[in-house]
Amino acid sequence: MTVVDPLHVATAVSALNVAILAALTAVWIKNYREFRTPLVLALVVFGLVLLAENGVAIYFFFSMKMLYAGDATVQSAVAVLRAMQFVALCFLAWATLQ
Repeated sequence: MTVVDPLHVATAVSALNVAILAALTAVWIKNYREFRTPLVLALVVFGLVLLAENGVAIYFFFSMKMLYAGDATVQSAVAVLRAMQFVALCFLAWATLQ
């Protein structure tokens, strides 16, 4: 029986998050250029910060440096948190694209 490494799962989900965030941030930048509202600017900053955070996580996974503890419980928690972020971003993408 093959055991799935939680860090591989977390990294794959981070890559999905980056794709969703890139699309959302592009939409929000386009909207900010048109409307110039503080709420849309906040969404742009939100998207950029989460893009940076997910990018750093992917970098640390591929650079073989430890961003997270070597403890399997911590790694599983990180995978769950990444999955929760993915679900939240899916709902945000759905609402944005309506």
